[in-house]
Amino acid sequence: MLSRATIDRVVRAALDEDAPWGDLTSEYLIPASALATADLVAREPGVFAGGEVFAAAFRLTDPRVDVRLDVEDGEFFIPGAVLAVVEGPARSVLAAERVGLNFAQRMSGVATLTTEYVAAVSGTTARIADTRKTTPGLRAFERHAVRMGGGHNHRYSLSDAVMAKDNHLAILAQKHGNLTESLSEALSRLPHTAHVEVEVDRLDQIAPVLAARSGGRRVDTIMLDNFSLDDLRRGVEMIAGRAVVEASGGVDLETVGDIAETGVDVISVGALTHSARALDLGLDVRLRVD
Repeated sequence: MLSRATIDRVVRAALDEDAPWGDLTSEYLIPASALATADLVAREPGVFAGGEVFAAAFRLTDPRVDVRLDVEDGEFFIPGAVLAVVEGPARSVLAAERVGLNFAQRMSGVATLTTEYVAAVSGTTARIADTRKTTPGLRAFERHAVRMGGGHNHRYSLSDAVMAKDNHLAILAQKHGNLTESLSEALSRLPHTAHVEVEVDRLDQIAPVLAARSGGRRVDTIMLDNFSLDDLRRGVEMIAGRAVVEASGGVDLETVGDIAETGVDVISVGALTHSARALDLGLDVRLRVD
């Protein structure tokens, strides 16, 4: 998902945004011949993500800048740890500093928050998954960070799977009236490789969804949205292994453990990407004398 081409495209746009006509400060204050060494230092504990993205900010600014990553994506670090070392022309190092830090701080924040959710469901069979509630243009970056934190990715885009949510079901109800028939008809037209998920917000919707089928096909995943803990347990019992059970809504670090204990298979957490705090990482720069 996070290919070199994707990294370069997004990082290049960020660099162009940050210095559309060059770095005016460095060009007037820093000698062109000056060299610098900079350490990427952790100010707080966390899980690293975005090493290649951080390096790309410097590589795309000036290929003479060398970045050595001392910590791998997915690795835990403590305050004071040196995560990477940057060496090269001082002007270029300073020009790329903020963009590189922005990506590393954001992605490490997502990875770190994800590890907290994963730890909270330890001992259960539930997996933590992200959602499409990502920063526009940064989905591949943030979802990579989720995986580095031990989480899983939901469908990447609207093109990847069928996911009938409340608004889709409301339109179907107005047009056809019969949920089972509507879903069965859709199953008959879909390619056999397409995953089908249906969101329900009431227990009485589960049976009609389970009854939908076309040949040997049926709904693959049922999402129980904003269910109470008791209703989640009842929903898991009703589905009885005939579909993957996903829970969503009302999920935070205080509730996720109890939700996992109900027996659901997946817990989707929008907060992993829309509410993660950027970690405090700093770039300590010093002139280098050769």
